[in-house]
Amino acid sequence: MESKDKTARGAEKTAAARTRKRRRPRPAEGRICMEKTTRAEKITVTKPFLPPREEFEQYVDEIYAADWLTNNGPLSQRLEAELKKFLGADNVSLMVNGHLALEVALKGLGIRGEVITTPFTFASTTHALTLNGITPVFCDIRADDLTMDPNAIEPLITERTTAILPVHVYGHPCDTDKIEAIARRHGLKVIYDAAHTFGVKKNGHSLACCGDVSMFSFHATKLYHTIEGGALIYGDSALTRIFNAYKNFGIEGEERVDYVGGNAKMNEFQAAMGLANLPYVPALIAERRAITELYRAQLAGIPGITMFYPDRETGVEYNYAYLPILVDEGRFGESRDALYEQLKENNIFTRRYFWPIVPDFGCYREKHAADALPVARRAGAQVLCLPIYNGLAPEKILKICRFIVEGREVPVSL
Repeated sequence: MESKDKTARGAEKTAAARTRKRRRPRPAEGRICMEKTTRAEKITVTKPFLPPREEFEQYVDEIYAADWLTNNGPLSQRLEAELKKFLGADNVSLMVNGHLALEVALKGLGIRGEVITTPFTFASTTHALTLNGITPVFCDIRADDLTMDPNAIEPLITERTTAILPVHVYGHPCDTDKIEAIARRHGLKVIYDAAHTFGVKKNGHSLACCGDVSMFSFHATKLYHTIEGGALIYGDSALTRIFNAYKNFGIEGEERVDYVGGNAKMNEFQAAMGLANLPYVPALIAERRAITELYRAQLAGIPGITMFYPDRETGVEYNYAYLPILVDEGRFGESRDALYEQLKENNIFTRRYFWPIVPDFGCYREKHAADALPVARRAGAQVLCLPIYNGLAPEKILKICRFIVEGREVPVSL
């Protein structure tokens, strides 16, 4: 039995070697050239931005001086005010993370029954619904931007539908006009998962100001972060009291508890990081734009590689938070998974984000495996997010592109 296993493993290694040695045509004239390098350096899919240490420590000194660590401290209050100005938002409620922010939004708006949402998202979006006893109803996505397809929403609406929960995937704006028009016709709430959209504007306004509520994630991997953190952005000031109660165990006074809430409060160290990071956001976006343009210059037009251009849509100011591509095996000559593994072998770490799609998770598969979601399933099988973060050097971007375009027979770099 052992000899058979060794033979099988040997055959697998031989097949893998043949795959690595397959070469596609060289890029068009004017693109980068090949040079040998080592595999030692690791390129991660993302890295958090950290402000100058002394600037963060100034806020930490304030925390020590105030002896106030959590429960709506002075830095949290200041950050809420600064975010209102930065986003042009009427109301901002800070939370400990984006997931609990979404749960608070669902509770605060009284969402129940069924909610139409996207299958092409991070687990948190759907889990927030399920954990609150709400049934997710998956709507397929559009191939050109991977956001919820508005034309597929209305056939999914039933008497039990109470809301629509779209996701601005990779910061690419959903068709908010169509989605919200549908919601108005049917008396539904619209809650946007805007986790990827910090800094994105549409027609001069923050994308977070759309719908009844938008949820931000300020996780460390995001363009703008508070280490961990999140926020709700909304227009109806009456929701402030409700959201603040739900994030603090339902407590509204020393002897008053009117809601069954949890603990979703942002602490002062998170707020300190948020205040230190906020002034850098415009520069971070500008740097990521340059990184994105370099990727585009190398990969655009490569057969089988699809790139996305939200910044070329009318009225959209993009944040360049992610660099997703789709890999069409038939045209590219290799599958997405083969490319992923070969890049990883050469210390380039990408991410299949989002794959599997949510209905194919083990916890949802039994009920949703038969859902007709052809565009989402195809995108899930093809998507690959390439490394993008502030400080990613041009030579590393060129190295990544060489592996994608030229094959991996000989590792290369500048």
